[in-house]
Amino acid sequence: MNLDIAEVVQQSGVPASTLRFYEERGLIASSGRRGLRRLFDASVLQTLALIAVGRTAGFSLDEIAGMLTPGGQPDIRREQLSAKADELDLIIRRLGALRDGLRHAAACPAPSHMECPKFRRLVKVAVARYSAREAGLPSGLRSARARSSSND
Repeated sequence: MNLDIAEVVQQSGVPASTLRFYEERGLIASSGRRGLRRLFDASVLQTLALIAVGRTAGFSLDEIAGMLTPGGQPDIRREQLSAKADELDLIIRRLGALRDGLRHAAACPAPSHMECPKFRRLVKVAVARYSAREAGLPSGLRSARARSSSND
């Protein structure tokens, strides 16, 4: 069954401009036209759901494209999923540490936040990560640099 672009938009919640962009990137393919409207196979809805899950998990569009066969069927390596899960674990740990630092600073009895050693460490790590990002270091080096700075 074919759906025109308006039906895909309605059923998926993905804007038409995004559908056209995904088509240009090779993530989805139209199956023809009805007048001026693109037509898509109904299976595009599953592909769009997979793209949404991938984006939510932090995969790039290029990574997601590599997980789809030319026909739009999923071809996902378990190692990729495991590596992304490990990456998310690291992000969660960092966010947890940040949350804990902010909660500590909010309740800290020090006269000012800058007099709190824990808050100063938090600021130092944030500055190191920001500086590394601005310097254009790859993310792996940014993390290592921030960790080494936090050990000072």
